Amino acid sequence: MSLQQSVTASARWGWLLLACAAAGVQAADTPDASAAAALKALKSTPAGRHSYYTGGVHNTVGCLLPGSCVYPRKPGEPSDPLFPEWWVSDWTMYRIFNQAAIKQYPPPYASPPAGMSEGKDYETSYGASYYDASYVPADGDGRGAMMEHYEKRCLPIFPGSNQYSCSFVSLGNKAYFLRYADRPKGTPQCCQFSLDNHPPRRDFIKHLPYNAEQSTHLNGSVQAYSRIVQPGSILFGYAFYKQATRDGGKGAPYRHPQSFFFSGDPGSPPDAPMVSQNYSNFRAQKPDPKQTWMKVAEMCPAKPEWCCLFATDCPDKGKADAPAADKANAQPDPSWATLQP
Repeated sequence: MSLQQSVTASARWGWLLLACAAAGVQAADTPDASAAAALKALKSTPAGRHSYYTGGVHNTVGCLLPGSCVYPRKPGEPSDPLFPEWWVSDWTMYRIFNQAAIKQYPPPYASPPAGMSEGKDYETSYGASYYDASYVPADGDGRGAMMEHYEKRCLPIFPGSNQYSCSFVSLGNKAYFLRYADRPKGTPQCCQFSLDNHPPRRDFIKHLPYNAEQSTHLNGSVQAYSRIVQPGSILFGYAFYKQATRDGGKGAPYRHPQSFFFSGDPGSPPDAPMVSQNYSNFRAQKPDPKQTWMKVAEMCPAKPEWCCLFATDCPDKGKADAPAADKANAQPDPSWATLQP
C-alpha cells in the first residue's frame, strides 16, 4: 500500500469511527475488520442512515482530515465566488430525460437549454430558494438557514414520482422535508430529512474543483465547478457568472450564481438523469421568516418521523415514501444516499 493509499484508508477509517460514535454504535476494533463492518454499523441506526456524504458542503461526513474536502485553486484559475450573507432567488428547473441530448449537450445549461426541445428532451418546472447565513436556531444546534421550494415538481433525486410540491428546510444542522396538499397519499406533510445537513456555507464552492472545460459553456460567461462522486458517477456542479454585477443596478457588485446542475434519479419515474436549476432574479435580500423558517414549526410535530425518501432510509419499513430495499442487506442502487468519499 502506498503512502497516499495509507493516508486515505486511515482518513476513511477515522471518519467511520467518528460517525459511528456520533450515531451511538460501535465499529470493529481494527481497520482490517473495518470499513464494511463500520459502515454497516453506522447505517444500522436511523440517524446514521440519514447522515449523507456531501463532500463537505452540508456536513463533515467523510472529511475528517483538515482540508480533505477542499480543492485549492491552481495558478491561473479564478478566485472563488461567495454567497451573499442572505439572498432570495427564483429558478427554473429542467428535468432532462433524453440521454442522447445530455451526451451531446452537457451542462451547465442556458435557460432554456440550448439545442434541446421541451417535451422531447426535458420538462420545465419552477421554484425558489431562500438563504440566511446569520440565522441561529433556537436550540443552538448549528447556524444558517435555507429553504428550497419546488412547485408541483419535487426534487427528482429520489425513486418514484416527483409530481408534487415540496420544500427542503435546513435550520442549523437539522433538515426537514415538507409536503403540501398535493402530496402522495399516505405520506406525512413533514419528516426529518437529517440531523446533520446544514445549509451550504457562503464559501461552499471551495468543496468543488474548478472545471475549465465547463467554464467555456455559455460563451465563456461562467465559472463552473463540479465533481463526479461514486458509486454511480453522480454529478454535482455549480456555475457562477464571471462578471460581477449589482442587484437591479443597486448595491455592491458580486458574482451571481447561474445554475446548480446535478444527476437526478435515472429510474422511471422520475426519469431524471440530469437536472439543472437555473437562477433568475437572484438578489441579496433577507428572507421573511414567516414565509420560510417558521413553516417548520407550523407543519412539523416536535419530533418528526424520519423521512423514507431514499431506498436505504428505512430498510425495516418496507415500502413507504419511496421503495425500500427488499432486504436489509440488499445492495441498493447508487443514489445520493449511497455516495462515499
